[in-house]
Amino acid sequence: MKLEQFIKKVQDYPVIDLESLMVGLKNPQSLKVHISRWQKSGKLIPLKNGLYILANAYRKVEPQEFYIASLLKTPSYVTMEKALEYHDMIPEAVAVYTCVTTKRQGRFETPIGVFDYRHIKTSYFWGYDSVTLNDQTAFVASPEKALLDLIYLKNIKVSQGYLEELRLQNIDDIDLKKLMAYARRFGKPGIKRAAKIIKKFIEAEIAREKKL
Repeated sequence: MKLEQFIKKVQDYPVIDLESLMVGLKNPQSLKVHISRWQKSGKLIPLKNGLYILANAYRKVEPQEFYIASLLKTPSYVTMEKALEYHDMIPEAVAVYTCVTTKRQGRFETPIGVFDYRHIKTSYFWGYDSVTLNDQTAFVASPEKALLDLIYLKNIKVSQGYLEELRLQNIDDIDLKKLMAYARRFGKPGIKRAAKIIKKFIEAEIAREKKL
């Protein structure tokens, strides 16, 4: 297969899955050889084994980082600080896309971004939604679950000082009933205590803002 034919075949896809491309091919090994050659020449950029994106000069569709995060490890969803940034809950831009997965943890450093995967029990794998960015579907934790995942996975002892340091914003968008329900679902006393502190902090901040 010539490069022009290959590009025409895949340029409508943000990410190229080699396994899917080889389905039905009479000589899949030949495609593998071409893929290796195009990768070495910089025309294809590897994200991980078997998953690629076209180099900038050949792209028709720009791949979205959140979409890539959902593909590098399945199942997974973006959570913790990166999800809080996505929901505009913290002011800082977060460089690493931290995700949780029920599979092994791992880290992928790609030209598109750095994707860090933390293992979580299947019983804690919930509290996320599908989002569509430029027709690319990804999975992102709700603000409430992102907060609780952050506390749980980093073993954070929540205090007013910590919450002030986190610089939460747009706190009106946090559903306190959902936060408490999610904390109970964890079934861990420490998470329940943390959620109560967060709830009290948010209620106090909202009351303070109303007085201003």
